Amino acid sequence: MTAAPRPLTDTPPGILPAQEIAALVEQGVITLARPLAPRQIQPASLDLRLGEKAYRVRASFLPGPGEPVSRKLDSLKLHEIDLRDGAVLETGCVYLVPLLESLTLPPGLAAAANPKSSTGRLDVFTRVITDGAVEFDQIADGYSGPLYAEISPRTFSILVRTGSRLSQLRLRQGDAAVAPDEMLRLQADEGLVTVPDGSPSDAINDTRGITLSVDLVGEGPEGLVGYRAKRHSGLIDVDAVGACDPLEFWDPVHVRGQNRIILDPDEFYILASREAVQIPADYAAEMVPYDPLVGEFRVHYAGFFDPGFGAAEADGAGSRAVLEVRSHEVPFILEHGQIIGRLVYEHMTARPASLYGQELGSNYQRQGLKLSKHFAVPGRSR
Repeated sequence: MTAAPRPLTDTPPGILPAQEIAALVEQGVITLARPLAPRQIQPASLDLRLGEKAYRVRASFLPGPGEPVSRKLDSLKLHEIDLRDGAVLETGCVYLVPLLESLTLPPGLAAAANPKSSTGRLDVFTRVITDGAVEFDQIADGYSGPLYAEISPRTFSILVRTGSRLSQLRLRQGDAAVAPDEMLRLQADEGLVTVPDGSPSDAINDTRGITLSVDLVGEGPEGLVGYRAKRHSGLIDVDAVGACDPLEFWDPVHVRGQNRIILDPDEFYILASREAVQIPADYAAEMVPYDPLVGEFRVHYAGFFDPGFGAAEADGAGSRAVLEVRSHEVPFILEHGQIIGRLVYEHMTARPASLYGQELGSNYQRQGLKLSKHFAVPGRSR
């Protein structure tokens, strides 16, 4: 019988860095059905990999207290799909996929999941579920059991296979939140969020984080501010970098004169923040939606920012947040500088061995307005 994991008594409150995640793998707290893949461990998170089978299910669900996912799955699955040689997950369908990683968390250690940045930018809605879960993407302190990914492509059908990475896991010891007064100090000293001329922004900073606004001035003489997804486009292989022609999947969005756009209901847009964002080495951050009472739209499916993102020491100065935006039910006017989200900063338990952008193959360091890694950069051969 495997011994129960020991509490991390010597670990201060915070998000666990890469070296501590690697230690948990060695200790068996994180169990792998296959060996770690290259760069699977990021500075403050672990990529989660799809297993060998996917199940098309009738609807999204949560198992509820005391219920294993497998029991609900037996009554809801429509058919089984073999992922070992690759398979297509189609838009408008809901799939459940057992992951190659499972957990045996010690007391005091909890986890949270989120779509990877590339997943969110494809409008692929994915959430992690555990046995007994009463909410998505939240893994309780001391949880022991398997992990599952719920996947629902919204705009583009995707090709996935065993080992594809759509989600990431962040491990948290105790209360990692940065206090509001410390956030104010960091903003003043480090310039966590800055406007285009490099000066600190006039962001609202309170217990809910630092606000970010949308850039609708745009790039170049034509005022490129974003992209709107084309429906009924081709198939996207989630593991193929730079393989797709962006104009086959996206319509550029330009503004002329008035710095605003009208979001059409249930259409998907890629926009960028007005502000540059910096995540110092001893911190991690997450983007959370702004108060929904300001408008019926959703911003940013993929919200983790690793230590070093946008930081000068990791050659990332000037990095902006890319926003995945969808309006609901009614057309909505979005104005330049309108607040669209908040950055919530958390302490790391220790500085990561490597920062985001430092020899990690990071795709989004120093980014401005940028599509996911699957699309060729304009003017660059594929």
